[in-house]
Amino acid sequence: MSKSERDRRMAWWREAKFGMFIHWGLYSIPAGMWKGKLVSGLGEWIQFNARIPIEEYEKLARHFNPVKFDAAEWVKVAKEAGMRYIVITAKHHDGFCMFHTELTDYNIVDATPFNRDPLKELSEACRKEGIRFGFYYSQLLDWHHPDGAGNDWDYDPNKKNFTRYLEDYVKPQLRELLTNYGPIAIVWFDIYSPTPEIARELKAWVHRFQPEAIVSGRIDPGRRWDVGIGDYIELGDNEIPEKRVEYDWETPATINNTWGFKSYDHDWKSPGVIIQNLVDIVSKGGNYLLNVGPTADGEIPEPSIQILKKVGAWLKKNGESIYGAQASPVDTHPHDPYKYTSKPGKLYVHVLAWPWDGKIEIQGIKNDVERAYFLAGKNHEKLRFEQKGERVLLHLGTKPLDPVDNVIVLEMANRKWP
Repeated sequence: MSKSERDRRMAWWREAKFGMFIHWGLYSIPAGMWKGKLVSGLGEWIQFNARIPIEEYEKLARHFNPVKFDAAEWVKVAKEAGMRYIVITAKHHDGFCMFHTELTDYNIVDATPFNRDPLKELSEACRKEGIRFGFYYSQLLDWHHPDGAGNDWDYDPNKKNFTRYLEDYVKPQLRELLTNYGPIAIVWFDIYSPTPEIARELKAWVHRFQPEAIVSGRIDPGRRWDVGIGDYIELGDNEIPEKRVEYDWETPATINNTWGFKSYDHDWKSPGVIIQNLVDIVSKGGNYLLNVGPTADGEIPEPSIQILKKVGAWLKKNGESIYGAQASPVDTHPHDPYKYTSKPGKLYVHVLAWPWDGKIEIQGIKNDVERAYFLAGKNHEKLRFEQKGERVLLHLGTKPLDPVDNVIVLEMANRKWP
């Protein structure tokens, strides 16, 4: 693929910057507890961490009836938060399929009293609202399938045949997802593929049915800090790099401490932390894929909704500095009370800590500043500033407009800079 073709395919993703991850499945029923005891670790890993036999775990499907699920409401939450794309778990490591598949009855339509296909409903709601839709698919770990990796308490690892699993199960299910759910923007593979050859094979399989879909970096068993087989780098969970990364990259992140719903995890990140994480990520050239873990009833937890509303309110005023913004052209240091994002002719200074005297000096400005103003201020009234070489002293005033991040726009004499 040529650079121009890749740039065209990645253009919407580079513009979007902020997406919603959704981890939802049978694990939302036990919600971190099994047989009266708390199970440590991530909520969606409860079958593995508690070594729950398949015969017992399967029984959860009889009780999975998320009657409060409303695809339009979920998309509304994402849209009000300022998120531009959604990625939902079609099949996580427990092997339960959250879509209607002909390959197994172990799916939400055939095995539960709910008898509906939430991925179908969500894909249609996304299309209606202009939100890009993608799905997560665990291509390596599958604790339910006899040939999938990971389950050594029900199956003998020496008897597993991964090639058979790939050809007879994974590829047919991917074909269903890629052909039955409208345009697919992202296919989010997890962990890694067993070999680079299998990774390339899976990516080619995706593009056979959805040529425009982009594929997450976790398909690749070998690459980390440059784009390999995937279309972009997928960092570790909740990982934010120290410096700017030159390739397309994304941070998948939790809003508390787990991905799948866990009833006793109330350690919610504040809207301020999420806003500043988003700014930090965009300033280094990345995207932020922030997770919600719906309940067994089909609701996004209320604390998640309230947090996301506040993030969305900030983005309504300051989104220009995030959507389509480029990484900072100037490196900042961790102790600096500001971050930079940029667009041609503009530098956005995100003031994360308000100076007591109303003045802040920023550095590394390798262009003449013509005008400065608060992005969220009335009528973009000018701010007073003084520039000496690469240093700019900004006179902000005594009171911040926002308690979390006040964005100042510097308009440059060179309209093409950086």
